[in-house]
Amino acid sequence: MDDATPALSETIEIAAPLAQVWALVGDLRRMPEWSPDVTSVRLRTGFDEVALGTKMTHANRIGQLEWVTRSEVTAYEPEREIAFRVEENWVVWSFRLTPSGDGTLLEQRRDLPEGLSQGSREWTERYLGGQEKFTAHIRAGMRETLARIKSVAEA
Repeated sequence: MDDATPALSETIEIAAPLAQVWALVGDLRRMPEWSPDVTSVRLRTGFDEVALGTKMTHANRIGQLEWVTRSEVTAYEPEREIAFRVEENWVVWSFRLTPSGDGTLLEQRRDLPEGLSQGSREWTERYLGGQEKFTAHIRAGMRETLARIKSVAEA
């Protein structure tokens, strides 16, 4: 990992109990409801539910650019954390839930424990405006994702 590809984190306070927030984020097939860039999440053949080790296929879109990624759930602790690692770029996305008074503190993270794949670096430079621009886009998308989850959880 280098300065051009930092780990990212955004957090939001939600006036809803852990169980209610977990019901929204614990099933990653719901990501298209929250993320502005994810259009579909499908479990791969042989997987019936989201759990540790579940493999998924994601369809993503930014503007007219569309692409598919594959991932595997790497952490699954109900009402605490869910994470998945994207095969193509090695990014680990996660949601972490923490009790906060009568509500929940929800954190979304993008971590790069193995760095970022060279293919992803090239793709980002060629099609997504470079690392700095894409990182700003990701941060904005994370804030939008969390705001959408908060809105539904508190409704």
